[in-house]
Amino acid sequence: MCLLLFAFSACTRLPNIQGKGEPFMQGVWNEDSVALSNKLNTYTKHHFKFSCDSVYIDFVTYSKVNFYSDSCFNKGVWKEYAKGVYAVIGDTLFLGATYTHANYKQKISGCYRIGRYEKKFLIKKSSSTTLLLENLTDQRQITLNLKEKVTCVQKPL
Repeated sequence: MCLLLFAFSACTRLPNIQGKGEPFMQGVWNEDSVALSNKLNTYTKHHFKFSCDSVYIDFVTYSKVNFYSDSCFNKGVWKEYAKGVYAVIGDTLFLGATYTHANYKQKISGCYRIGRYEKKFLIKKSSSTTLLLENLTDQRQITLNLKEKVTCVQKPL
């Protein structure tokens, strides 16, 4: 009987509401330029929106090399989108998202990438207006500048 009482008292139901996320991340962040982009065959600029524990990502890719069918190549410039959640643990940003259409609805076919977007970034620097991230897969750095502050308004799940 005591064991049963202990088991029920140890469990707590999590609220049916999204998490608050990290206050310093809340906002719209742009990568305004990519280092040495004029020397790269392909590079991507990132646009992040962190709202509560959610993340919305826009990618603009510039390529001199055609990796896709001609109908997808779009003269070497194309946009992709992803939506998901993030967490900051210590000095690391974890992103778990799904590639989407421009309206952030799941994308299951079409040009470019589909499926999951899973990334880990080392937060090398954070201030009220700048985030410097290092991709832990390829060590590329992304410098993000705050364009708009966002206030977290938690929504039901």
